[in-house]
Amino acid sequence: MDVKSNQFIALSSIAIGNAEMQKAVTKGTHNAYVKRQAAMFVDGHEHGEALRQQAAEAKRRALRHLPDLLEQAEAQMQANGIHVLWAADSAEANRQVLDIVRRHSVKKVAKSKSMVTEETGLNHALEAAGIDVVETDLGEYIIQLNHEPPSHIIAPVIHRTKEEIRDIFIEKLNMPPTDDAATMVAFARQKLRDVFLTAEMGISGGNFIIAETGTLCMVTNEGNGRLCTTLPPVHVALVGIEKVIENVADYATLTQVLPRSGTGQNMTVYTNMIHGPRRPGDDDGPEHVYVILVDNGRSRIYATQYAEVLSCIRCGACQNACPVYRSTGGHAYGWVYGGPIGAVLTPLLVGLDKATPLPNASSLCGSCKQVCPVDIDLPRMLLELRHDIVQQGYTERTWNAGMKAWALGSSSPRLFEAGGALARIGRNLAGEQLPGILGNWTKSRDFPSFAAKPFRQLWRERQARRNGKPS
Repeated sequence: MDVKSNQFIALSSIAIGNAEMQKAVTKGTHNAYVKRQAAMFVDGHEHGEALRQQAAEAKRRALRHLPDLLEQAEAQMQANGIHVLWAADSAEANRQVLDIVRRHSVKKVAKSKSMVTEETGLNHALEAAGIDVVETDLGEYIIQLNHEPPSHIIAPVIHRTKEEIRDIFIEKLNMPPTDDAATMVAFARQKLRDVFLTAEMGISGGNFIIAETGTLCMVTNEGNGRLCTTLPPVHVALVGIEKVIENVADYATLTQVLPRSGTGQNMTVYTNMIHGPRRPGDDDGPEHVYVILVDNGRSRIYATQYAEVLSCIRCGACQNACPVYRSTGGHAYGWVYGGPIGAVLTPLLVGLDKATPLPNASSLCGSCKQVCPVDIDLPRMLLELRHDIVQQGYTERTWNAGMKAWALGSSSPRLFEAGGALARIGRNLAGEQLPGILGNWTKSRDFPSFAAKPFRQLWRERQARRNGKPS
């Protein structure tokens, strides 16, 4: 997926003007936020917060010992009969998948939802090699039909209304016209059934890998994940290296906060724990299982003050809580990840120079930290990235000049007071619409009038009255 994050302002302006997208995203994020609140605190606020901190410590501990846990996970998975491969970047990950495709003469791939494969652009690589690859998560299937990237971590088609999805099915699949959601889902299920039965390979992501047992863990609601990983003779999982956790006890905690934060469920409908390929005596399961551990910039983040962001378990709760995401949707962020997690993770993965606007795409209200199931301090990292933008020279000249002028004006009481007087005069002359670059504010907001008297003048008058002097 091409990185368009530097176009955030233009893309967000388009999104804000799209009434249908506004309707869909507002409804989807609101419902998810409300359900998350109910599920996380069903046993009381204190219990919910304690669960969050327990989950946070499980991920932080895994990160502290990540190199050792990766080696342990590799050894345990190999002992379970899983082929373990490593990929330094997107190109290597895609190349390894294509090697497996050729080795097993694969022509059709049934694919479960995976954010890592969105990072690597795996679908495009497979299609370029002549492989028929079908997304089987319903939301991913819809956006694949419409040639769109996902706009939300767990709800990839959150930006589309039911009516728009109906029209996509009618146009792309010749579905008989209907407005009944259950009928549309049944129609899609029938289309996908043949894919599961005829695919020679299933591709998935992974929510966690348990180092203690060498177990790949997946949580889904539609059952497509289980079909992708059990019916085809070959299963390939691409998993970010940060998804490794220490033990089953930690998984028991994390598998509670993930669905509660993501969908407001105590547990997802399907919880898969994959230990390896089919064994003698097993009735089903793949003959070959490959796990590709993908770095793609993660080890670089691990060595910085932003390592905490690798704790993310991809629940999407920060997106649902963020007032900016609620207004713009995910596509405005210009890459795989939108919302607060995208505003931090995208610059770190693709380079700050390719995603300069994103750290500023936040009001710093702190909602993202409040709802994060592993308590990632995203507001702190957004501020630090803003500092990096300035230090690395990615700010515009007009911005730099404005900040220098502000610093100069704030360095002296007399200059500050004179600046305030000039601002009041300028406001009265300009009216409601400010000129030049300042007009970016008044395009969509009312500029408040200045007080008739500034605080410094009011203070002097007050002191004069106290001292019995004329003001």
